[in-house]
Amino acid sequence: MSVRKTLTVAGSDSSGGAGIQADLKTFQEYGTYGFSALTTIVTMDPDNGWHHKVYPMDATLVAEQLKTILAGGPVDAMKTGMLGSVDIIKVVESTILANQQKNVVIDPVMVCKGEDEVLNPDSADAIRDLLLPLATVTTPNLFEAGVLSGLGKLSTIDDMKEAAKKIHELGAENVVIKGGKALDGEKAIDLFYDGSEFTVYETAKIEPAHNHGAGCTFAAAITGGLANGLTVQEAVAKAKDFVTEAIRAGYQFNEYVGPVFHGGYRLNGADKA
Repeated sequence: MSVRKTLTVAGSDSSGGAGIQADLKTFQEYGTYGFSALTTIVTMDPDNGWHHKVYPMDATLVAEQLKTILAGGPVDAMKTGMLGSVDIIKVVESTILANQQKNVVIDPVMVCKGEDEVLNPDSADAIRDLLLPLATVTTPNLFEAGVLSGLGKLSTIDDMKEAAKKIHELGAENVVIKGGKALDGEKAIDLFYDGSEFTVYETAKIEPAHNHGAGCTFAAAITGGLANGLTVQEAVAKAKDFVTEAIRAGYQFNEYVGPVFHGGYRLNGADKA
């Protein structure tokens, strides 16, 4: 049996819905062997309105983790999530280049769920300048797409299309803007752009929307699909179905957050459809 290998370079979400935990669960659901390099630890305080604190790793430690993982050669696909510092972003860039890594999914995480300020503006610039040109696919949400494109708040599909064009011009081969439930209307909408054509993916919004970790899970599912030999567009289409079922199977963790359930695609029988 040929083992397909996947890698996530991301932060830890101790609540289990997002971050490296979401990525590894998703990789497992895709039948791949998941590696992880931890970049940050995120805590959420239930005594202070679920306030987030972010603790970046030392960049040297991230580099040592990646050296360990890639001692056997490049993986079949990799993704990035929360990276935490410019130095860590530089480590990721140099690792991708040195290993001639293919199938790179850049999820340009800039905020934590429920927060609305960029964690580190310098890191946002470094993601744009250093990592987007290496991306097979990048998967910003509406906020992140607005920052990367310079367009600010995006509120319509036309806004998303304009942002996707600008992000593609920054070097990403393919762009997926995760609109999800953030756009007005009854549909959860994501937009795919390959530099020439747009594809809009729509599903009915799910209520209650247990969607903590949906963005990380979506990007990880694309990574799993690429590792398994799907084309980019096939991987994105399956990831949309995968994360929809994960939201449908989610649950209320506490008064602040309801995470997706990463086995939903399998448990709801979507993999047999």
